[in-house]
Amino acid sequence: MDSGIGDRFQTGTKYDRDRIIRERPERGRRPARHKIYSDVEKIVLPEPERDGGTPLWRTIRQRRSVRNFGPEALSLPELSQLLWAVQGVTGRINAFALRAAPSAGALYPTETYLIVNSVAGLEPGIYHFDAENHALACLRKGSFAREASAAALGQHMAARAAVVFLWSSVFDRAKWKYGQRAYRYVYLDAGHIAQNLALAAVALGLGSCQIGAFFDDELNELIGLDGENESVIYLSVVGCPGS
Repeated sequence: MDSGIGDRFQTGTKYDRDRIIRERPERGRRPARHKIYSDVEKIVLPEPERDGGTPLWRTIRQRRSVRNFGPEALSLPELSQLLWAVQGVTGRINAFALRAAPSAGALYPTETYLIVNSVAGLEPGIYHFDAENHALACLRKGSFAREASAAALGQHMAARAAVVFLWSSVFDRAKWKYGQRAYRYVYLDAGHIAQNLALAAVALGLGSCQIGAFFDDELNELIGLDGENESVIYLSVVGCPGS
């Protein structure tokens, strides 16, 4: 019986002592470290808290997937805090920015997009998070709750949540160093980021749920990605827990 693509992926991206030398990528020009959207509206986010907060062990104990959300909107400071927790700049080595979540080789191939359904002081729409400047770039205004739910295989929590977080990977940022092995790392990176979001949501008294089931092409088209050089690989929804 022929193996499936998942089996071939696992086998084809293995490291062994011969392959790691034979298939070492030839590094050309390094891809840009982060995306900047020019000529769009920019929203500078409130400064996040960097100290204090809910104790870590309690936060871990209380983390649960929440799929039922109430009608309350998130505040802009809450959204700012969540974004800082997932990909905010937490330090620098010379001019190089270090992020809140670990990334293989500190390459940070993951980009964060938002479908905003209900955030006080922020129009509904699709946004990109500029981690370097802790700001949002508005890509499209309007309600996309229905499209988000439909693309997430009809999961209604994507329409009811205050915000849908979408993480894409710019694959060449990781392939530049790791070749085909990079495809393993980009998914690990996204997992680290999603866990930061889940814990940050608990610390703020919010709920979150992670989503791996979605129609890739529909979300890529919604955001404006080509699905090859950059593609959505993971989602999370966040909102105020419902009764």
